This record gives sequence, C-alpha cells and structure tokens, in this order.
Amino acid sequence: MVSALLPFEGPADLSRIEAPVTLKAYLICAFAACGGLFFGYDTGWINGVLGMPYFITLYTGYTYDYDKKQPIGVDPTNFGLPSSTKSLMTSILSCGTFFGALIAGDIADFIGRRLTIIIGCLIFCVGCVLQIASTNQTVLFVFGRLIAGLGVGFISTVIILYMSEIAPRKVRGALVSAYQFCITVGILLANCVVYATQDRNDTGSYRIPIGVQFLWALILGTGLFILPESPRYHVMKGQLHSAAKSLAYVRGQPIESEYIKDELAEIVANHEYEMQVVPQTSYIGSWVACFHGSLRKGNSNIRRIILGCGLQMWQQLTGINFIFYFGTTFFQQLGTISNPFFISLITTLVNVLSTPISFVAIEYLGRRFLLIWGAIGMIIMQFIVAIIGTTAGRVEADDPAAVRAMVAFICLNIFFFATTWGPTGWVVIGECFPLPIRSRGVGISTACNWFWNCIIAVVAPYMVGNSKGSANLGPKVFFIWGSLCIFSMLFAYFLVPEMKGLTLEQIDKMMEEVSPRKSRKWMPKTTFVAELARRDAEKSRQQWRDVNAATNTAGLEGGMGGGYQEANELGDIDSYGTHTVVHGGGGGYGNQQSMGRDPYESPNTVRY
Repeated sequence: MVSALLPFEGPADLSRIEAPVTLKAYLICAFAACGGLFFGYDTGWINGVLGMPYFITLYTGYTYDYDKKQPIGVDPTNFGLPSSTKSLMTSILSCGTFFGALIAGDIADFIGRRLTIIIGCLIFCVGCVLQIASTNQTVLFVFGRLIAGLGVGFISTVIILYMSEIAPRKVRGALVSAYQFCITVGILLANCVVYATQDRNDTGSYRIPIGVQFLWALILGTGLFILPESPRYHVMKGQLHSAAKSLAYVRGQPIESEYIKDELAEIVANHEYEMQVVPQTSYIGSWVACFHGSLRKGNSNIRRIILGCGLQMWQQLTGINFIFYFGTTFFQQLGTISNPFFISLITTLVNVLSTPISFVAIEYLGRRFLLIWGAIGMIIMQFIVAIIGTTAGRVEADDPAAVRAMVAFICLNIFFFATTWGPTGWVVIGECFPLPIRSRGVGISTACNWFWNCIIAVVAPYMVGNSKGSANLGPKVFFIWGSLCIFSMLFAYFLVPEMKGLTLEQIDKMMEEVSPRKSRKWMPKTTFVAELARRDAEKSRQQWRDVNAATNTAGLEGGMGGGYQEANELGDIDSYGTHTVVHGGGGGYGNQQSMGRDPYESPNTVRY
C-alpha cells in the first residue's frame, strides 16, 4: 500500500481537497480531448466515401457519368456497394477498437496514460498508410482499417481515463464532454473534406479524406510529450513525489501549496482504502476482481462494470451512429432527397452546434437528469421520423414538405443525443470506477461501446439496404431505434447515480452509501484521510485493549500506538472537524516523543 511507504498528512475539511480551477486545467483537458477527432473523423469519412461514385466503381465495376452525375446502365437507387462490403468496411474498424480498448487499460497501468496514447497514435498512422496504399484490394483496405481501429481503441480508452483523472471536479463533466464535442467536430471536418472531393474522378476522392487523419495523430502525439502524466497513475505506482509534481502542474499551483498537499493526501487515502477492498492476486485474478461483488451493492465492482458497459451499449443502441455511418447511403436509397451529401453535412453541423450545450447542462442539471430526459426526447423524435417516413414521406407520396419534416426531426433527434447521451456516457465511465480497477473498467466499458458499434455497423446495411438478402426497412428502422431508447431511459433511471460536483474519491463513497435514485441528495460528510485516520485509531485502540487484556497490565498505555479517544483529545485526529489529519501505518510500539512525534502516531508516518 502507498501509505506504508510514503505516508502523508491531509485534510478533514471538505473545502480543502482540491485547488481552485485555473485556465491551465482547461487548456490541458481541451487539448487531450482532441483524441475524439480520431473517432469522429473516421465515422465521417467512411460515411461519405462509401457513397462516392469513384469508390463505388472501383469496388463494383459500375460505370459513372461525371458530367451528368448519374450512373450508366444501373438505376441510381441501386448504384452502391453491396451490403456485405459496406458492412465489412465499416465494422472492421470497430472490431480493432474493441481489442485495442481491452489491451489499452493494462498498458496504461504499466507504462502510463500519456505514453499509451502516443503509441496509439503511431499504430493509427500505420493503419492509415495501409488504407491509402489500397486501390481496389478489399483485403488491404480492410486490414488497414483493422490496424487503425487498434490505435483508436488505445486512444479512445486512455483519453477518457487521463482526462477524468486530471480534470477538476467542479468542471470535470464539462471538460470530459469536450471529448464528445471533438468527436462531432471530427465528423464535421470529415464531411467537409468528403463534400469537397466527392466528384473527383481519381483516387484522390478517397485518399485525401483518409490522409488528413495524419494531422490529428501528429498534433495529439506531439502535444502529449509536453503534458504531464496523470498524478493518480503515479500514486498507484507509489511515486508520491512525481504525483505531487504532476498535480501541481495541472492545478497551476506551487508544489508546496497546501491545496496540492491536501488533494494528494485524499487521492492516496482513497487508493489505500480501495486496495484494502480489492483483493491483490495474480494477473488473471486482478481481471476477475473487476467482476467481484454483489449485484445488490451499488459500489461493488460488478455493478460498476454493468454501469459502464450498459451506458456504452445503450449509447450505441440509440441508433445515432446509423445516421453518421450510413446517413449518406440511406438518404440515397430513400429516393426522395436530391443531395444526400449536403443533408449529411447539415446533420453533422447540428451535432457539432448542439454538443457545447452539454458543457453547462451536465454541471447544472447533472448526469442522471440528462440521460433520462435525453432518452425521452429521442424516443419521441425517432417515432415521429418513422411515422412520417412510412406515410407522407414515401417516394410514391411525392410530398417534399414531408421529406423536409423528416429531415428536421432527424436533426432534432441528433440534438437530443448530442446534448445528453453523447457526452454523458463518456463522462460517467470516467468517474464510476475506483483507482485499482479504473483503467480496466474504462477499457472494458469502451470496448463494450466498440462492440456494439461493430454490431450496428455489421447489421445496419442489411436492415435498410435494397440488395438481395437485405430487409429494406427504410424509415421503418427508426421504430427499432426509438424502441431501444425506451430501454436506455429505464437503464438511466434505475442504475445511473448522480455524480456532479464530487471528486472521484467522493463518488466511491456515494456509491457505497446510497442507491442511484437517492444519489442526487447525497453530500460528503468526511474525507478519506479522516476516515482512514479514524479506522487506524480504532485499530490501535483495539490492539491496546487486546494486549492489556492478555497481560492484565495497565502500564502499556504509553507504549502502544494509542487509542482514538486519547489521540482525539490531543487534537491530532479529527474525523469530522477541520484539523489536519495525520495518517500512518496502523499503530506501533515504542515511545516516539523523543523524535518529536505524538505517542499515538504510527512510527511509519512521514509527513508529506
């Protein structure tokens, strides 16, 4: 345990556990959030490229008249890649990210959060090179997307972990939401690039959108050489001095600041507390520990895993990535929209402009409120889209006003997602896991996101496609997405606690004490430093009683580590007051007064 090697002193005053928010904290998190560009940009360019005339002719052999802007010898609604090809090319990246997300947690614990993200950028670049190198070789293109997906899995997992661990608690939700905002910006940038290259009659039509991705890897990978490592990673490794330096940097405070000492003490105390709860076993055993505990207890590891994985699953099953992956080809197949690329650009713009609303809403309204009401909004919008699309919006009805209304409600559906489930799903998985399993918990949850992302990418083309073997549901698919949003709402209501305004350490305590439905009213009563001091004092008092009973001697009182009552009378241990608490090992023997110590303080204690 950390404190056995490097004990500390810290606050019992709740107001002193974190430094005031500075501009530097905002800038560091904003830069780290750029990792969302990888996910978003890939979603955007694959959506557009799959509908590009040159790309379609390259992989199908169809011919296209670029002057008249129409295919030759084939109906425009049938001019496209087969459902199987679209499914494979889209879903294989998600397959890579699934495995990348699972691996990333262990690597981040071994070499650090920062270096893991840099490695992810390098792997991603290798995948991009393979995709650019392909012409009509499906195998090479697909393999490149698989490798790129591995890199995105590293980045998407560890960025959330890194941001959650360095962001100040008062604005953590807003700053982690910036990750989702960068995803939307990435989708928008990709749509702009695709819109500019869609009519090119050469390989530049798809190679330019792919090649732009190198820029994101260069920016993020280079910048992370400058940024500090997560202080919580250093605490986990027992490197308290390095943790203090990193914490001082991200908080914009001198290393000798009382704020830095107090926050670091709370982080260490929480880590020690969790290490006592989580069994320390083999490598396999440590993975199994992620699934330990009772389903009835809100703070058990298995409940946290269900919370993280469930949120990521239901986020994908809202159907939002159906719009961003296959929106262009879906609008083409409807036969009622004249410029599908432009409509996709509009839906993406709505996504980008809506997401910043969550920066404020997530801190004022809370995570739980947004998830519940966001799901309700999406249920209503998606059912309206489905109803219009199967009635007045059909091709035979020839009703342009109905088609415009359908597009408008699709945009409103995107608005509800972008302000609620989009950012909040990422925020909560970064907050809900204790430090000993945090990297793996975030990794498993992110892998779950990519697993369901992959399922949707595989299945969706067959749901709406008009090729042989496809269901050709068309707008009726929104009945399915709307129905799934009902389950998203129920999940949020029964299983998602409110975490706004709490430190990561306080969230652990809240999940231990109250159910999700009562979590909004929960308030912290003490710090982990004070709690551990109280436990150690109780342990020492019990030791004193046991020895006294065994020897039937009253003269050992001065030699033992001391009792809670006696120590408290000296003012050195205060569980609920504002005195500084000194936390040590667990009691010891010998008279320490000659060393300037209180007789009730552990001889292991070395003040920070």
